[in-house]
Formats: sequence, structure tokens, C-alpha cells
Amino acid sequence: MNSNSFSEITPDILALSKYVASANQIDPDLYTKLDVKRGLRDINGKGVLAGLTEISEVQSTEKVNGISVPCEGQLFYRGINIQDIVKGFLVEKRFGYEETTYLLLFGRLPNKTELRDFKNLLATYRTLPTSFVRDIIMKAPSQDMMNTLARSVLTLYSYDDRADDISIPNVLRQCLQLISLFPMLSVYGYQAYRHYHDAQSLFIHSPKPELSTAENILHILRPDSSYTELEAQILDIALVLHMEHGGGNNSSFTTHVVTSSGTDTYSVIAASLGSLKGPRHGGANIKVVKMIEDMKQHVKDWNDEDEVKTYLRALLNKEAFDHAGLIYGMGHAVYSLSDPRANIFKAFVQKLATAKNRIDEFNLYSMVERLAPVVIGEERRIYKGVSANVDFYSGFVYSMLDLPTELYTPIFAIARIVGWSAHRLEELVNNGKIIRPAYQSVSERKPYVPIDQRS
Repeated sequence: MNSNSFSEITPDILALSKYVASANQIDPDLYTKLDVKRGLRDINGKGVLAGLTEISEVQSTEKVNGISVPCEGQLFYRGINIQDIVKGFLVEKRFGYEETTYLLLFGRLPNKTELRDFKNLLATYRTLPTSFVRDIIMKAPSQDMMNTLARSVLTLYSYDDRADDISIPNVLRQCLQLISLFPMLSVYGYQAYRHYHDAQSLFIHSPKPELSTAENILHILRPDSSYTELEAQILDIALVLHMEHGGGNNSSFTTHVVTSSGTDTYSVIAASLGSLKGPRHGGANIKVVKMIEDMKQHVKDWNDEDEVKTYLRALLNKEAFDHAGLIYGMGHAVYSLSDPRANIFKAFVQKLATAKNRIDEFNLYSMVERLAPVVIGEERRIYKGVSANVDFYSGFVYSMLDLPTELYTPIFAIARIVGWSAHRLEELVNNGKIIRPAYQSVSERKPYVPIDQRS
């Protein structure tokens, strides 16, 4: 079977696919009638309580006179406000990825000695098995780096003599190794793809133990390994902001679900990667960048609010960009008034845009952030507030850092592997039951019909 026939949708498949919709279509009214929370969220976006966690907290409401009302969004890592975490390491002129990783995994901030030792430990794990780059990453490179990353993670299982050992010390060792290796697996996968598919020069730089995670990403990605302090700082902040977001987000919940089955770490993280790859989750920032690029082609005056509003209405009415009826980067399943990550990020985005001479684009982003909630409120019936989420600005930041779009979602994964590791360890420590929510069947009971009596 050649590759073309492998991918071909044959007439037989087309004919059979006609039965799929009719066999699986469920009356939407039944969800309301039977009080089913689609997406495990109610009409106001509040999630169904499925578990308990000490790792992080997402706050979007507060009690006022006994009534729950929307508030400015807050995000806490192990009880510490993310704003204070970012402010703390910036004031002390440090990169924050490593110490925030320590906080999420071990429940407290490290002292100077603990942080130094932890950085050294991560550095020792930034070594792939012998010939892994040649035999795995360089073979059959995929155009999607998330698939490359997942394949690499699953293949590492074969190199681990204790792959199925789910004792806490062993799982911690595996998680720390994956946290350390994700930048290399992602960037090397991209370098292999652009070499074999785009005929570009191949660069495989080894990581440097004295560099932070953010610095190493830029070091191994760029042909000349050069970067500015501002570039590394902002990438580091992006990693910290994307590192964790409560147990209920799709990929972290996937981590809990798959861990609860008792399977190995590599299978769990591969499943989480499959979740994050989706455009409704980790792939959202790519959609924002492409949407803004389309906007720049169709809006003649980027400073004209009426013209920008007209384009935004066209988006909602499925008349522009991908005709999905969405303004990407706006709104969040949990937050309503604001996403704290977007608020933190915005000041640094403006600083980088100034340094990169792209302030006009930043102003366009800011205008869309301000006008989109107004247009959505005019065009749609909404049940809670709409504000920019962290994905709204992250893609723009990555483009200013000259990161290829193929790496946008893997960069998210390099951050979120920390949260996944924390959630996997939490699930194992608490030794919970296998997660198995209920689905109610709404199918009619039918008799079996012998084959010679079927139409």
C-alpha cells in the first residue's frame, strides 16, 4: 500500500460515512431535558465538580451578599497568586520556569540551595538516549510537531527499564526527565522536518547546562544560537503562564483520567499531548495569528474602529476568515471579566513589540481586544462576560520571537508538561478510583433481525 492509497477516502468509505451521522445524531433537546452538562459545564460555564486538587486554582467569581458574581480572573499555583510569582522572580532578576516547576511539583517555593540543585538535576536529564535523534527523530518526520512529540514520548518507553513502575519515586524521575527533554524533542523534531521536507540546513545544537529552559529553547532553535535577554525573559514568562491551569482543563483532566487506569507515564503524557493538540485547546493561538493576518489583509486602516468592528461582525456571521463564526482568542470556559494570564502578558507584549518595531500590530491587537466583547455582546446572546484569553497574545509573542508556527503548540506543551506531571503525581498519591463518568443511553431497544430478513 503506497502513501496515497493509505490516505485515500474511497467510494466505499464515502458510502458508509452516510450512515455515521444518522446512527449517532442525538436530539439536542434531550441534553436539556435530561439535565446533561455538555462539556461537563453548565450554561454559565461553571464546571461539574469531578475531583479535588491542591495544585492550582482558577477563580472567576466571588461571593457578594451570599451570591456568586463574576470577578476579575485570578490564578493561583499552590495557593500563590500567579501575579506575585511573576513579579517575584522578575524583581529578583531570575528566570521563573524552574522555580515554578519546583513549586508545582513539591508544593512550596525552593530556597536558593534547593533551586540550584534542582536546576542541576534538570540539566543532567537533558540528555537523550544514544542515537535517539538519528534513529527516532530523524526518521519519518511529521509535519505536525505535536505528533512528533507524542511519538518520541511513546518511544522513550522502550528505552526505560522501569517504564511500567508507577511508584512515586520512579514516576517523579520519569516526569523530571520528560520536563527536561520536551524542548529538545520539540525543536529537534522541527529541525528534522524543515530539513527533509523544506530542504533547509539542519542544525542540532546541544543544550547548555548553565542556561535556563527558555534560553535553551532559543539556543537550540536558532542557527546562530543568539537571543536577547528580553526575548528569553518573555519566553520564560510565557512558559510560566502556560504551565498549569487547574485540574479541569481538557489535557490535565485527560492526565487524571488516564493515570487513574494505572498505566505508564509515557502513555499518560502522550494522551495529554493528543488533547493539547486540538485547536480548541493548545492550538488556539495559531488560529489567532492567522485571523489577525487575514484581518490585516481586509482592514485598510488599522486605526479605524468602525472598519475593525465591521470585520469582527463578519467573523461572527461566518463571512470572514475560516467562516467558523468565532473571534479567536476571545472568551474562556472559566473566566468572564478577565484572564489574569493575558493581563500579565500584555505589558511584556507591548515591550517586545516596541523592541521589534511592531507596535502598529500591537495596537491592532489591543483594539480587537477592546472591541470584540462589544461586538459579541451586540451580535450574540451571551451568558457571561467575554474577555481576551492568554492565547490572544501568545501567538503574536511567538511570531515576534521568530518561532515557527509549527512550534507554537509544542511550546505550550513544554510549559504544560509540568502541570501534567503534578496532576499525575497527585492522582497516584491519592490512589483514587478509575475515573468513569456516566453516559445515559437514549437509544430505543430493538429486536435482533436475522440477516436474511434485513432490507
